[in-house]
Amino acid sequence: MNEWILIAGMAALTFGPRYLPLALAGRVRIPPLIEQALRFVPIAVLSAIITQTTLIRGGALDFDLGNAHLLAAVAACIVAWLSRGLFLTVASGMLVYGFALWLL
Repeated sequence: MNEWILIAGMAALTFGPRYLPLALAGRVRIPPLIEQALRFVPIAVLSAIITQTTLIRGGALDFDLGNAHLLAAVAACIVAWLSRGLFLTVASGMLVYGFALWLL
């Protein structure tokens, strides 16, 4: 019987947070300041993931020129700044990463 209670609890905890925003959509008015702040959440999360992946190797910061992730990220940032093109940015980052892995 305990397994069924556990399964029901897990289902409620999984389904609840996904259903609640849909159920309240259009009924609750979010203040403009919070709405404006929430626009930066995806950018902040993606930046945190990329920074952690790029700079941390083996549990320590790695600012070495042997860090292929760092070289690719710097190249992608430069290309993004100059071209403002997503495809070119991703392609250049991947090319530099592949070349750095091959070279190093």
